[in-house]
Amino acid sequence: MTDNKTGKIETTIKIDGWDEKPTAEFADGTKVAHAVVTLTEGHDGLVAGHMESVLYYTADGTSTYAGAIRLEAELDGKKGAFTAVGEGEYDGTTASSTMTIVEGTGDLAGITGTVSSSSTQEDYPNMPLTVEYTLG
Repeated sequence: MTDNKTGKIETTIKIDGWDEKPTAEFADGTKVAHAVVTLTEGHDGLVAGHMESVLYYTADGTSTYAGAIRLEAELDGKKGAFTAVGEGEYDGTTASSTMTIVEGTGDLAGITGTVSSSSTQEDYPNMPLTVEYTLG
């Protein structure tokens, strides 16, 4: 029988770099863009991270996006990294996303769970994160 450890962290990680470039812009004001985000100075067990997203912007500036985030972490004394993929939306005020953890490395191999975020411009340069996980 395996002892699974579950946990939840509600924390922030610093957005240290945000490089977003349009990949296609259309006459109706919509566009597709690619963003690469560098994350540093994490708290509560998160160390650093890397995130990439493909975004679709409507003419009013709101967007829907899909992406992946990789976070280096120490959770319950176990060190490693994990990757989550998912989607989100920006309604003009708040960017919200939910991602599913798909892989862990190091001591975090076998991790499952979710990473979610809901942030506004007032949060910048910090990104609020909630990580709910199970370690096997």
